Amino acid sequence: MEALRLGIFRSSLWSVILGRGCTDHRIIGLGCLVMSLGTFLMALPHFLMGRYTYDGEPIQMSNSSSSPSPCLQDIASQKYSTMGKSGCQRASEGSLWICILLGNLLRGVGESPIQPLGISYMDDYAAEENAALYIGCVQTAAVIGPIFGFLLGSLCASLFVDVGSVDLDRVTITPQDARWVGAWWLGYLVAGGISVLATVPFWFLPKEQTRSEPRKNSSTSSEQSRFILEELRDRKVPPQGGRRLLTMAKGFLPSLRTLLGNPVFFLFLCGSVFHYNSLVGMVTYKAKYMEQQYGQSSAHTNAVIGLINVPAVALGIFLGGVVMKKFRINVVGAARLLLSSSVIGYAILMSLFSLGCERSAVAGLTVSYTGYTHISQEEGALSECNVRCLCPPNDWEPVCGDNGVTYYSACFAGCHLTNGTGKSSVYYNCSCVTATPVLSGGRSAVPGPCSRGSSCSRKFLYFVVISVITSFTLSFGGTPGYILLLRSVRPELKSLALGIYTMAVRVLAGVPAPVYFGALIDSVCLKWSSRSCSGRGSCRLYSTDTLRFLYLGMTLAMGVVFLGLCTALLYILTKRCPTREGAASCKSSALPSSLVSNVHLLQPRCWSQKETRL
Repeated sequence: MEALRLGIFRSSLWSVILGRGCTDHRIIGLGCLVMSLGTFLMALPHFLMGRYTYDGEPIQMSNSSSSPSPCLQDIASQKYSTMGKSGCQRASEGSLWICILLGNLLRGVGESPIQPLGISYMDDYAAEENAALYIGCVQTAAVIGPIFGFLLGSLCASLFVDVGSVDLDRVTITPQDARWVGAWWLGYLVAGGISVLATVPFWFLPKEQTRSEPRKNSSTSSEQSRFILEELRDRKVPPQGGRRLLTMAKGFLPSLRTLLGNPVFFLFLCGSVFHYNSLVGMVTYKAKYMEQQYGQSSAHTNAVIGLINVPAVALGIFLGGVVMKKFRINVVGAARLLLSSSVIGYAILMSLFSLGCERSAVAGLTVSYTGYTHISQEEGALSECNVRCLCPPNDWEPVCGDNGVTYYSACFAGCHLTNGTGKSSVYYNCSCVTATPVLSGGRSAVPGPCSRGSSCSRKFLYFVVISVITSFTLSFGGTPGYILLLRSVRPELKSLALGIYTMAVRVLAGVPAPVYFGALIDSVCLKWSSRSCSGRGSCRLYSTDTLRFLYLGMTLAMGVVFLGLCTALLYILTKRCPTREGAASCKSSALPSSLVSNVHLLQPRCWSQKETRL
C-alpha cells in the first residue's frame, strides 16, 4: 500500500490532469481532499461489520444465581463455557480489507504532491540563507502531527471498539487484556475531518509569490529550478496534455540518468533507504516491544511515544535547521553533521541491550507447575493439578496466582470457586497455585497476568530516557540531510530528486521494513491464539530475551550500513572540496573518468564567495 505513495517528479501527473492553470499550492490542497476521502474510507469497515465478540464473553443464563466453577468437571459446565465462543467469520466481513486497501491508495495519491512540491516551493521563494530554517520548521510541524496522533490513538485504545452501541458494564475485559480491541475507527474519522480543514488555506494563497532580488540572480534561483512543464509554458508550447506528457517523458530518462550518476545523490539515496529501514522497523514495533518487554498497556505506550518520543524528534529536526542557519554550514558541513549525529545516536541505542526484564513466569510455558524455571519439551499447559478440569486447550484468559505465577486461565490454575464477575472476579481454591513448593502463597488468583515488579518498571524508565535521547540525536541530522540532498543536484532537478528520494524511501523502506521486522518478531512467539473456525490468531506471549536481541539487532545492523555509506559520501565531498581556498579550483581530474560528466553537480555547490550559501 505504501508503494503507491509515489512522490514522482514535481507531481507531473497531477499537473497534466489538472491543467495549465493549477498552481503548486492548489495541487497540494486537492491532494489533502483526496487524503481525507481515503481516511474516511478506512473507517468504513467498522460500520459494515457486526458487533465484536471475544473469547470468554459472558452469556446471560436463565434460572442461574451462582457463577459456574472455572474448573470444568462436567459436560454441562463445558458446554456453558463454549456458548460464548464466536462463530466463523462471515464472508462479507472477510472482504472488508479492500476498503483499507483503497483508503491507503487514495491517501498515498493525495500525499504524493505534498513533499516534492511543498519543499521545492519553499526553496524557490525563500531567501537562500533561510531555506534550511524553513525546511526545518516544516519538518518539525510534520512531526508534531504524530504527537496528537499518538495521543488520539491512546484515547481510542482505551475505549471499547463498540463504544456507543453496547452496554459497557457488560464488557468484562480491560485494555490490559490481549483480547481487548479499541475504537480504532474513531481516529480515522477525526483525522479525515482535520484533513478537510487543512485544504482551506491553500485555496487562498496567491498564484505567484514575491521573490527576493538575490535569489533571481543566483545559480540556485527559482527561475532555474522550474521543472519541465513550467519551462514549456515560458516557451509558449501548446497546452495539449498529450504533447506535454510526451515531451516530459523524453526528458525524464536523461534527467533520471543524470541524478543516479551523481555519486553524492546516489550514495545519499542508498544510505537513506537503509536508514529508514532501521527507523521504520523500530518505530512500527516500538509499542509492541514496550508491551512485551516491560508489560505496558497499549494505551500507555501510545501516550509515552506521543508525549515524549515524538517531541524529541521534532526538537531534533528543528534544532538541526537552526544550527544550519546560525553557523551557515555548507554542504560538506551538512554531511559531517549528519554522520556525527547518526554515529552518536546508534551508539547510545546499543545500551538498550542491557535493559531487558526477566521473562514472564507462565506455568507450563516458561516455568513448570512445580516452580522450576527450566521446563522440558514434554511439559505443557496440563498438569496433575488441573488434568481433571477438562480445560479447553486453546483458551488464553490469564490469571495471576498468589505465588506470582501466571496461568493460561482460571481453569488451568485449577480454581474451583469464583467470587464476583468480570473485572472484579477473584478465584479461590486453586489447586495449581498451591502446588508450588518454592514460592509460598494462598490458593487464590485474580484476572490478568502478573506484574513484572518494581525492577522492570525502573528499567522501563531508563528505556524511555535513552529512547528519547536516541530519537533526538538521530533526528538532529534530518535537516542537514535534506540540505545535502538539495545542494548536491542541479537546481532544475531538485523536484525530481525529491520525488525519487521520497519514492525510494517509501517503496524500499516503508513497505518491506514492517514486513520482515514483523516476521522476525513473530518467529519468537511462545503462545499463539486460535481463531474460532481454524487457523492461527495473534501472539499472546513472546520470548522477551530473543525479542530484545532481534528487535535492537536489526535496527543497529541497518544503521551500520547507513553509516558506512555516509562515510563514503563524506569522503567524496571532502575530496572535491578539501579546503575553502581549494574549493574554487575543484577539477574534474579528481574524479574517476566515469563521473567526469557529473563534476558540475558538485563544483558550484561546495562554497560560495560570500560564504553564505548552505
